[in-house]
Amino acid sequence: MKLVVGLGNPGLKYLKNLHNIGFMAVELLAEKYGVSFNKKGFKGEYGEKNINGEKVIFLKPQTFMNLSGDCVQELSAFYKIPTQNILVIYDDLDIAIGYIRIRANGSAGTHNGMRSIVSRLGTTDFPRIRVGTKPEVDYEIIDYVLSDIRKEDKPRFRQSIRASVDAADYFINGAKIDDVMCKFNSFKPTV
Repeated sequence: MKLVVGLGNPGLKYLKNLHNIGFMAVELLAEKYGVSFNKKGFKGEYGEKNINGEKVIFLKPQTFMNLSGDCVQELSAFYKIPTQNILVIYDDLDIAIGYIRIRANGSAGTHNGMRSIVSRLGTTDFPRIRVGTKPEVDYEIIDYVLSDIRKEDKPRFRQSIRASVDAADYFINGAKIDDVMCKFNSFKPTV
């Protein structure tokens, strides 16, 4: 069994925020498989599908970003999903807009949602896809991540979100995370 988690904040107010890129990616991935987020529980919304003989759960925590770990821990414990099968997609201020970085494990960095997940799972050993949101000028971090994607940045974000979906799809279809990293960490936007 695999779990794909997109991080974000619930509610229309945050729908197009940079901090909701994880939600955008997991929604697009679920849509590809005809999965809707029609189940509620574990402090989240989720849907599931059997893909190539393995159950895959698509999850959007509804706890707000800073408590994402509560949702991820509760659902993964209930279904007994090993941490190496939990893939988290989220925005990252240290990566340029339009780029993605995939890692098999690592620290949470400055991302509060990831800090929460690491704390609740008790490990940093789970794969993640980081979608770049690095600002080109100085911003107050909280104001920046809770701002909507700028019109001029939309083409690059479309490409990086699509690349993150392709990488997640490769993973849920059986690719080892090292192979996913080799294939997608070289992704470069064309605009």
